[in-house]
Amino acid sequence: MNRDAVFNMLQMQHRMNNRVHADWISQHFEWYRAVWIECAELMDHVGYKWWKKQTPEWEQVRLEVVDIWHFGMSALFQPEQDLSDLADLIVSEVAAAGVGDVDIHSATEALARSSLETQSFSLRHFVALMQACDLSSAELYRHYVGKNVLNFFRQDHGYQEGTYIKQWQDREDNEHLSEILALLDADDPQFPDAVYDALAQRYPGQ
Repeated sequence: MNRDAVFNMLQMQHRMNNRVHADWISQHFEWYRAVWIECAELMDHVGYKWWKKQTPEWEQVRLEVVDIWHFGMSALFQPEQDLSDLADLIVSEVAAAGVGDVDIHSATEALARSSLETQSFSLRHFVALMQACDLSSAELYRHYVGKNVLNFFRQDHGYQEGTYIKQWQDREDNEHLSEILALLDADDPQFPDAVYDALAQRYPGQ
């Protein structure tokens, strides 16, 4: 993983969590629980029902992996920890993961199991999941920035109050986000603003 990208994502995640609770790190939220539940949602997009025809929705699978990354990064924060040091730690552990070939079902179950057993977040199992769904570090960053912007967009439009509209034109906002990300340049310094503006143009009543 690119160290600058990791540092940027940590900063963005801290801002998002701070939006929900100003003293979020000391609250000891059960991030691990959100991780294994997201793993279950990921399985729905991959397909696990051998008794019926199912086609993996790979773009949605990768977005679920990004959701897991939001919660996983949050679980790694510690009180008084320097973000620069945490970025270095993540890059080092990911580089040392040394994960072999594994299928998507096994990788997802391994991460969920680890989360439940340790009540923490395993970078090694997360890297295996990225590899299993062919998600590169660059794509993780692109999707992460997009989803982080969507999360802010949701908050700005009544998510906590229960007034946010999640389905637009018979599709969830995640699906609109996927289309938007495919049209924009993630290397553009204005990428986050462009994603937000594109969401606003599509959102009902705007």
